Amino acid sequence: METRIDYKSSGVDYSTLDPIKVAAQVAAKATAANLSIHGIGEVAASRGESAYVVDAGDFYLASITECLGTKALVADAMRAITGRTYYENIAQDTIAMAVNDLITVGATPLSVHAYWAAGGGDWFADAERANDLVRGWQAACDKSGVAWGGGETPALAGVVSAGAIDLAASCVGWVKPKSRLTLGEALAPGDAIVLLESSGIHSNGVSLARKLAGLLPQGYATPMGDGRLFGEALLDPTVLYVSTLEAIAKASIAVNYAANITGHGWLKLMRHPASLTYRFHTLPPVPPVLQFICQHAKLPDAEAYSSLNMGAGFALYVSTGEAARVVELAAAQGVRAYVAGVVESGPKRVIIEPLGVEFGAGDINLRA
Repeated sequence: METRIDYKSSGVDYSTLDPIKVAAQVAAKATAANLSIHGIGEVAASRGESAYVVDAGDFYLASITECLGTKALVADAMRAITGRTYYENIAQDTIAMAVNDLITVGATPLSVHAYWAAGGGDWFADAERANDLVRGWQAACDKSGVAWGGGETPALAGVVSAGAIDLAASCVGWVKPKSRLTLGEALAPGDAIVLLESSGIHSNGVSLARKLAGLLPQGYATPMGDGRLFGEALLDPTVLYVSTLEAIAKASIAVNYAANITGHGWLKLMRHPASLTYRFHTLPPVPPVLQFICQHAKLPDAEAYSSLNMGAGFALYVSTGEAARVVELAAAQGVRAYVAGVVESGPKRVIIEPLGVEFGAGDINLRA
């Protein structure tokens, strides 16, 4: 395959998506005064972060809603090849999209609600697939230590394509004690950046992977260098980072900032509004499935690292003296971690030294 593809050509253009997000933030901010009716207020610094935070008196309350995206379409395609539904993995992916965002602000997830919108009631009549989704959802809740509070299962013929399902989750958690709140006020030059490994593509960049599959002669059934099928590797579930963050909090290690590396890839590492430089000297190994995508889609390093997680699913910014301990605590939870970079004074940018790649403030616009 000689055609080069990128995320924009696969149908995801952040230059059109991000402006509406910013416009929504402006409108949403104007509603904050409504909280005064209830005698509470928002934590204004949480706007533009991965979760919204409200001061509830003895603790902070954090909340988030996230959708899976198009990964369920990969599962449906692979079922035709292997006979397996993969929806237990898809369930974990959906939960991870929510809880991994929530924990960036120092919150402990408490409850999750499900939104399963199908193209018709017949989707739920497929007992094997539906039961795999239910079992996987429960298992992911148990791994994350959250209660599954309920949800909504609409059949939306004409809105959702026939035979397809749109999955999303909302999550509520608390920051208790309040000293756990992580919004970056303490982020400063000299902090170490610890990257937690990803399991693969997670749930971002899937549109690009789907377009690539359509161009490969064997599609999702294409063997990769490690012998696995491309589609099977795409369906490895997203890592749940809740237990790692809880272990770090239990060890009384202050997290000065945290970022969930999802859409926008490594651009998310400069999400904080401050003008700081994030210099990386060490890179985590790139999972085989992401190597495969980069090779066959002919992605240059800058495109790959601004679209995919490239082996890093989550970032923790901590004092230099605590970095090695964070790596140990992550390992105890089954997650490899790397002391990968340092925060420096300077303009807002991400510098990936081993690759000679640099991103600047103008490459991402997520704040009003």
